[in-house]
Amino acid sequence: MIGILLKVASVSVFVTMSTLIKASGEGMPAGQIVFFRSAFAIVPILVFLAVRGQLDTAWRTASPLSHFRRGLVGVTAMGLGFYGIMRLPLPDAIAIGYAMPLLTVVFAAVFLGETVRIFRWSAVAVGLGGVLIISWPRLSLFGDGFGSSEALGVMAVLASATLGATAMILVRKLILTEKTPTIVLYFSLTATVLSLATLPFGWIVPDWQTLGLMAMAGFCGGLGQILLTQSYRHADVSTIAPFEYTSIVLGILIGYFIFGDVPTWTMLTGTAIVVGAGIFVILREHALGLERKAQRKLVTPQG
Repeated sequence: MIGILLKVASVSVFVTMSTLIKASGEGMPAGQIVFFRSAFAIVPILVFLAVRGQLDTAWRTASPLSHFRRGLVGVTAMGLGFYGIMRLPLPDAIAIGYAMPLLTVVFAAVFLGETVRIFRWSAVAVGLGGVLIISWPRLSLFGDGFGSSEALGVMAVLASATLGATAMILVRKLILTEKTPTIVLYFSLTATVLSLATLPFGWIVPDWQTLGLMAMAGFCGGLGQILLTQSYRHADVSTIAPFEYTSIVLGILIGYFIFGDVPTWTMLTGTAIVVGAGIFVILREHALGLERKAQRKLVTPQG
């Protein structure tokens, strides 16, 4: 129960972060938004590591280049995601982003050689079909074509999901040699430094209110990461992962009451399909995990 509560809390904080960015980031370049989100996220992360006595060890790494690669992919995904959030209704951006865990299954099979059988392949195909249902009206049918602002937002979120799935594959490799605090800390630092590279492409000078909201968004980003990490200490991934989908409920409520976004039937239908497929993948992963544990118990130790 503690793990579930921490997971729901992390989801709520991340949705709050997205809301603050959407409310205050109008006209601000995506690279500048990434900088504020990453720089201010370092504060709660450093405090958390200091309280736990892990600050000294968190800096130690045997794979600085791997952290840089993960950071480069992750910061690009973050920038594209923020670009999409600014151009789409919040619930739509959240729902299209659900393509990431589905694509992670595909990439794990291709790049890590993980065994993915027909059940999960079918769920991934159905889920991506749901993403297409959500995306298509904004890409061409009801919009102004592929040059419209919303169409560009959809493509940005889809690209963000693809790169986010790639980043998850890089993280899976990192955890073989690196500790979780090290991965979290180095990502925030790498994202902050890399986002500064967008400065020559044009940044704006925010007013104090915008700066305050961006600082709060960054703090929420760091706090959400801490809550998410802690949730995995109290429950299995397969137990708490379905609660990720509470974000769409929050997104719909916030989108309606704050931004006046009314969800369409295509968005709701596509979201139901994506969520159903995602939960099926999670349950299948859980079942396979139980099978592997049972098989290991049946193996007689060799003397």
